[in-house]
Amino acid sequence: MDKGCRRSTLALLLFLFSFYAEASFSRHMDDFIEAVRQVEDEDPRSNPAAVLMKLRRAAGLNDAFIQHLLGDAAAAAGGPGTNATLSVYIRKAVHHRVTEDGEEHGVVLTPDGTTVALTPLLLGIEAGYLPRSKGAVQALYQLALTKDLRLSWKHNSHTKLLGPDGCWDSVTSPQVFTLLDGPSMLTTAQINGGMDGVILGTRAKSRRPLKLSGLLMEYYCSGLESKGLDATPCVISRRRRENFSGRTSLPMLTRQAVKSVELQRRLAGRPEMGVKERKQLVAVVKAGMTEFVREYMDCPPIIPRCMWGAQPYRGTPTNLSLPLSFLYIHHTVTPGQPCLTFQQCSADMRSMQRFHQEDRGWDDIGYSFVAGSDGYVYEGRGWLWQGAHTLGHNSIGYGVSFIGDYTVQLPSQHSMGLVRDQLTSCAVGGGRLIANFTIQGHRQVVNTSCPGDALYNEIKSWEHFGVCIDEYRPASAEDELQVQRKKSLG
Repeated sequence: MDKGCRRSTLALLLFLFSFYAEASFSRHMDDFIEAVRQVEDEDPRSNPAAVLMKLRRAAGLNDAFIQHLLGDAAAAAGGPGTNATLSVYIRKAVHHRVTEDGEEHGVVLTPDGTTVALTPLLLGIEAGYLPRSKGAVQALYQLALTKDLRLSWKHNSHTKLLGPDGCWDSVTSPQVFTLLDGPSMLTTAQINGGMDGVILGTRAKSRRPLKLSGLLMEYYCSGLESKGLDATPCVISRRRRENFSGRTSLPMLTRQAVKSVELQRRLAGRPEMGVKERKQLVAVVKAGMTEFVREYMDCPPIIPRCMWGAQPYRGTPTNLSLPLSFLYIHHTVTPGQPCLTFQQCSADMRSMQRFHQEDRGWDDIGYSFVAGSDGYVYEGRGWLWQGAHTLGHNSIGYGVSFIGDYTVQLPSQHSMGLVRDQLTSCAVGGGRLIANFTIQGHRQVVNTSCPGDALYNEIKSWEHFGVCIDEYRPASAEDELQVQRKKSLG
């Protein structure tokens, strides 16, 4: 065999090895952490900051803005460039883009069921290893979040600014992530990655000498579920929104977004803004940040239907006439135990939907939302569709159920807080509940023991709890099915 043929054969073998090795990694955070471990193993003496710079070089994250704040990644010695397969995977995994058909790349599925963009996550963590100074704090927020946020305000008001979330083709071996709605200026995955970048960047130096892979594993851990969220460490991904809220504020976010605009102008050689122009920018940024705070700090994290594996609605949903006046609290009884993981909560949601559709003949799972004990609220019929949760009252209120039997015990404090404080605040702020809405237990309007004695006694202490008896008003075929079923049971 001549040298040319040998070179061609070797190139083919290398390509095939690279292809199949890269394909063995899914777009799951666990697989990305394994790739990080491989980078660390190439030089066991590398500290986390050096590993992050190598990842940045492999991913091609080296524009002028990033270089100004973090340095030139091309200067990183060694790294995954010595392993072509690893470099290909890292570039594909980290490089963020949204295609015309709504696929989002550069994102990974985390063990808690949420999706995170890797670019803002890694940039935020790397900024956390900069020498402590006022400039380091600015770099952290600007790289992880505010640089991307301010881009969304350069466009007209007809463009959706924040969201949407999306769904994976598989939650066991995720490869393709598709957005639920038309592309926006900033996706939920980018915002999740940005918040995590700020949290872990703030925490990075305090965790020395932990490796980067260890820092990520600790934060996105999936091995503490048996303790329940009330007993787990505070700084984990399932507490993302509360941890981020505790580290920042609307004025701070606004200030950092404006500074990122000013830095971009300087790097582009443009003159400084005049007083009037800067005031206009601050007003626009503040309005945008107010929306961001409401959507991603005041509202609870909600797992969309497609992520827990919902079957389609049977028939045509009845749209609610918003805003509503009531929030009805339920417990599931069956399942009787709290769900502590995304996997278990999703299985419970599917089980309840099967029971409601197959055994009760309803169009869909009856509840508007369901609270797990894993740190998340699960979307049932959601904000817009009328539910089948509270006989005769489905058109005037949302039905929210806690997974578990709460006759003698309470749900986790964390899950109750998600419903009592965040879900209600989100509903009022979004025009879905009136400001003086009423919370009632299921038993107050229907002859039932739901939501269990323990939970009912608890909600009587909640703000907005009310004892008024509102008018019975059957409004749907599902209401009639509930009436007929009660009659058949005697």
